[in-house]
Amino acid sequence: MSRLPFELLLALRYLRPKRTFVSVITLISVLGVTLGVAVLIIVISVMSGFDRKMRDSIIGFNPHLRILPRDETLKDYAAVARTVAAHPQVKAVAPYIEGPVLVQTEPAHGQARIGTPYLRGILPQIETNLNVLPHRIIEGEFDVGDRGLLIGSAFAYNMQLAVGDRVEIGSPSMLARWRESSRKEQASAPILPEYEVRGIFDVGYNEYNLSVIIASLADAQDLYDLPDSVHGLVVMLHDPDQAPAVEPELAAALGPRYLLRSWLEENATLLNALLVEKNVMFYLLFFIMIVAALCILSALITFVVQKTREIGMLKALGATDAQVSLIFLSQAALVGALGDLAGYGLGMLALHYRNEFLHFMNRLTGFELFPASIYGFTELPALIFPHDILLICGSAWFICLLGGVIPAWRAGRLQPVEALRYE
Repeated sequence: MSRLPFELLLALRYLRPKRTFVSVITLISVLGVTLGVAVLIIVISVMSGFDRKMRDSIIGFNPHLRILPRDETLKDYAAVARTVAAHPQVKAVAPYIEGPVLVQTEPAHGQARIGTPYLRGILPQIETNLNVLPHRIIEGEFDVGDRGLLIGSAFAYNMQLAVGDRVEIGSPSMLARWRESSRKEQASAPILPEYEVRGIFDVGYNEYNLSVIIASLADAQDLYDLPDSVHGLVVMLHDPDQAPAVEPELAAALGPRYLLRSWLEENATLLNALLVEKNVMFYLLFFIMIVAALCILSALITFVVQKTREIGMLKALGATDAQVSLIFLSQAALVGALGDLAGYGLGMLALHYRNEFLHFMNRLTGFELFPASIYGFTELPALIFPHDILLICGSAWFICLLGGVIPAWRAGRLQPVEALRYE
């Protein structure tokens, strides 16, 4: 004899396929839960992958903290850097200059192209401790000395630039000098300095590859007429997630003259948008499992009507209301569990072959379903968190269980006299 409770034994027996209308509805319910769980796992994992990929791209190319003077450029940056470097969480600190510039190509043939990227002035000797840029050079070399320039792969493509090409760069300060020279008679207009493209980088995020170019700090100071000052300091931490905690501590140490901004604050709009999209997708797709729960509700109500005589016999033999209700609750729980297991397996399989499926659909449809120019990534990212899986599977099972409450309650309240009156 089986050691299972008789409620569970009867539930398993009633769930056996018998080619009836109720069996078809039960199968549809299992498929509904399977699809709902699988789709939710796929979508939430892909959204989590987007979030992690975006965070890695941001903190890999940008500082964890940025220190800016409140009123003017930073002149005593060496002393401020020593104060910041004394904090135990600080990994590296360096001065920087960053701002918009005008870039004009010098092609041997054809028309010159003009772009308006942001130029970032760096100290190449400590850049390795600051970000991933030195390791992401795909053409040329990491060299910004003597008016050398590093450009992103997307910017190089749009401007038709290659390693060794020369460009002219104009800054806002040069435009101001042009304006002054135009007001003076017989004054010569300033000449735009020339820079040589020494390397092309790909940091893994299309926005940075398109809109940022890199020069040395000294060249950036010349462009912005800042011979002895910089725009601010960039700070890299051992743990970027500690930026909100380190920020007030450094602010207290530096005083009110300086403004500190963390990478979370600078990218709050983008990160919050990803979080909202992930939550909205979860709630929208969760309705698939609610539909499956309604199928379970319909199937069990029909089943209770069909099994009225058996319920009356069980009650006459001494089964309590709770035991009868548990039979039908067990059916709903088993349907939910089967759907959870099948949905989990289908979701994991789809995530494993997600990029192969994406490439197949690209070839089949003839156009790119996941364009890097829009999303910034060449592959479909995915990140599986155990707590997300538990939340999805647990919620689906609980919804299925709720779908069986009303039929189970109705079956438990059925009286033997009423059930057997016409037998």
